[in-house]
Amino acid sequence: MTIKLSAQSLTALPDTVAKPRYTLADLSAGIVHFGVGNFHRAHQAVYLDDLFNLGADHDWGIVGAGVRDADAQMKAILGRQDYLSTIVEQEAGGTGVRVTAPMVDFLEPGDAGAIIAKLADPAIRIVSLTITEGGYYLDAAGAFTQTHPDIVADAANPEAPKTVFGLILAGLKARRDAGVAPFTVMCCDNIPHNGKVTMNAIAGLADLIDADLAAWVRSSVAFPNGMVDRITPATSDRERKMVAEEYGIEDGWPVFCETFKQWVLEDNFPAGRPVLEKVGVTFVDDVSPWELMKIRILNGGHAAIAYPAALMDIHFVHEAMEHPLIAAYLEKLTRDEIIPVVPPVPDTDLDDYRRLIAERFANPKIGDTIQRLCLDGSNRQPKFILPSVEDRLKAGASVTGLALVSAFWARYCYGVTDSGAKIAPNDPNWDRLQKAAIVAKDDPEAYLQMKDIFGAAGENPAYVKAFTHALKTVWDIGARETLTRYIQNTL
Repeated sequence: MTIKLSAQSLTALPDTVAKPRYTLADLSAGIVHFGVGNFHRAHQAVYLDDLFNLGADHDWGIVGAGVRDADAQMKAILGRQDYLSTIVEQEAGGTGVRVTAPMVDFLEPGDAGAIIAKLADPAIRIVSLTITEGGYYLDAAGAFTQTHPDIVADAANPEAPKTVFGLILAGLKARRDAGVAPFTVMCCDNIPHNGKVTMNAIAGLADLIDADLAAWVRSSVAFPNGMVDRITPATSDRERKMVAEEYGIEDGWPVFCETFKQWVLEDNFPAGRPVLEKVGVTFVDDVSPWELMKIRILNGGHAAIAYPAALMDIHFVHEAMEHPLIAAYLEKLTRDEIIPVVPPVPDTDLDDYRRLIAERFANPKIGDTIQRLCLDGSNRQPKFILPSVEDRLKAGASVTGLALVSAFWARYCYGVTDSGAKIAPNDPNWDRLQKAAIVAKDDPEAYLQMKDIFGAAGENPAYVKAFTHALKTVWDIGARETLTRYIQNTL
């Protein structure tokens, strides 16, 4: 028999489930968070839950917000269980289960008036975001795209914005007009210089509306950069069933994740912040070294193994790491081409970090899927792979392995695996990508014509040659034999 998760049923949960040592009544709102997905609930919300369990900073409760249909679905499900979440932390050696309760409310997605009013509330001192790498309207060079129809629409109707950035800007304007100090905007997405990217988006939108407001945003609002890390798969019926059968909890949207978590933040919070250093957050003056290390080695590593594994019909990430060709490919690529263009990180051995990442990928308990890693390549390749390519091209170094990563991606976007199994659309730009991939089967350079993705690399003769050869090879002999040749230095 299962117990429906709610504040009232907490005491009835099994003793094996860790429970909050505070109640919803103990908390008041201090943070509005856009994008209440699995990663947020496994990361930022868990750190705050840890802090609240210490009896500290109960005025930093989270209010959820969003603009998508998925946000409305999350609000409905979490609302039925008093905004509680079951977090299942898994390692090969054991599993820990906890219920977290740092969220105090969830604003109605699409209700711009209510969201702006909450943002204008002086009690809100931080606005945070996890809206995925593709949510920032960036071009291949990482610049904010002011001409995107969503942004143009918000600029034309700033009182009733539809985007996250329009809502945040409206909230900031309301505070400025009322003489209330601005909140800090804290990005929690995997983007290089994520605070700066977020500032460029909000100030870039403001440029289209009011030059004085844009100047005020740039001079008066804090946007600390941060590095976030915790492998967190998507939730399916599999996870819901496991939580019900193994722990007796009926949770509409439980979160499974690894035990490891890391958060490095620039300490730039003029409106105040919770004392998160008490629960393991590292505060630094400049997060860039940690950020670059993680994005290129972990996120780049995910992109590297995803597409050959998909072409080889592998379902789970740990199964991919059990395959000797994929494990060897990841190790060689990271050591030979990625780590050499990652700057030193304080108190960190990059090869030790590489080994840690490989161990985390191999965790058999997580249930992370290759399909999830393949998602949204059109946004992830320019952020996680191509910057390493550009650095190596500038140094005159080989890009054989990195070009192969993108060649595997192009082959994946053709839409069938090496065995002939169909690949379901897995990118917001899937139609465009598949069209280019079909042409690229016979003319690989055609794929590089997507300049918003490949940027300058797509016009560099050394990269064009490496990519062309890699994609032709993948088509000629398949993923397995291509990996073998790369590992043996015969590609």
